[in-house]
Amino acid sequence: MSFVVLAAAILIIVFGTIYGAKKRQPAIKVGVLHSLTGTMAISEKAVVEATLLAIEEINQKGGLLGRRIEPVIADGRSDPDVFGKEAERLITKDKVKAIFGCWTSASRKAVKPIVEKYNSLLFYPVQYEGLEASPNIVYMGAAPNQQVIPAVVWCLNNLGKRFFLVGSDYVFPRMANEIAKITLGYFGGEVAGEEYALLGSRDFAGIAEKIKQAKPDVILNTVNGDSNVAFFEALHEKKILGADLAIMSLSIGENELSAFEDHFNKLYPQDAGNFLKSHLSGTYACWNYFESINTPMNTDFIGRFRKKYGNSYRVNDPMEAAYFGVYLWSQAAAEAKDTDDPQSLLNCLYGMSVAAPEGPVTIDRFNNHARKTVRIGKLNEAGRFDILWASRHPIKPEAYPFFRSKPYWEALLEELYRRYGGHWSAGILPSGSGGRE
Repeated sequence: MSFVVLAAAILIIVFGTIYGAKKRQPAIKVGVLHSLTGTMAISEKAVVEATLLAIEEINQKGGLLGRRIEPVIADGRSDPDVFGKEAERLITKDKVKAIFGCWTSASRKAVKPIVEKYNSLLFYPVQYEGLEASPNIVYMGAAPNQQVIPAVVWCLNNLGKRFFLVGSDYVFPRMANEIAKITLGYFGGEVAGEEYALLGSRDFAGIAEKIKQAKPDVILNTVNGDSNVAFFEALHEKKILGADLAIMSLSIGENELSAFEDHFNKLYPQDAGNFLKSHLSGTYACWNYFESINTPMNTDFIGRFRKKYGNSYRVNDPMEAAYFGVYLWSQAAAEAKDTDDPQSLLNCLYGMSVAAPEGPVTIDRFNNHARKTVRIGKLNEAGRFDILWASRHPIKPEAYPFFRSKPYWEALLEELYRRYGGHWSAGILPSGSGGRE
């Protein structure tokens, strides 16, 4: 054999070995932990779809560090205890490098000690009550000064002074309403009533009657999951929504509205197509992202979802946050050249920004929260939110509202936890109808 032939053979073997090793590199596993069943499935299934779309796109571009990202999907079943157990299983058994998940604060509170115990990372995509800043959680959704506080102030300036607070009975609505009541006190507002129902509740007739008797200007709605279907139906039956009463919802977006409409069209086929006008008149929302943002980037963003999931697909704020949370994690891991060390990844994450339809997304190094543009929208008869107001720039996140001390907020949380008997919610009822199949 000639020297040239021998050298060529050696090169073929060497490069073949290197290529084969690359090809055989194991996938990078990540957990996708959301409710696929139960009362919260109406909201969380779509967030799973958004997370999976981002992973699919990254894989199509070559993956992360030359490796494919493999999602490991787990169902939290709308139960915080299940979320905690599934998070531990994902980390210890499936060896995931990060978890993308949770909607309710009760589920996040259950996962928080798990990711801290194993020094893992949770990317949390939903607005919440604040009063927390874990080194193992990246908060992609709004803090109180990026949703609940501006929502209350805007309503006071534009809709009226008397507020009726209605929420699901768990940590987010309770604490968000505490923040809202203090904000109302500062700006001359009034609390006309405050009521809660268990997660999954279908009985809102009594609450609707109390609202009717109280005659507020604004309902501040922190009801979550498919309970909203029953809540809006009760308001419709009492004939109290309309020109004289507005409802500001903090947990309802475009995707939930699509599911509501499907439900009501089946329930009232004779009134199909009239749902938005008859049941949701005077509905407002405060989010960082709306599907109606009129930019080429957002048009392209929505188009990718509809190409994947169908032309009628709707995209909301937590879906957008979840999608770009995957991209931020991937970008930081690529720069760190490491998916195993959370601190190394976070150090890279703090210095980068992702251009998103809501505006540039950056993570604050002092509390792991995202800077967010705040927007107020009013629902129109086409099922879109017309954007009425937006902050001029992304708002710096404040996990603990400045008008009370951190010990004050922590004492409130501790008292609530005791009242719930060592849990973060008062309980969960079996899911009713109205969720997306």
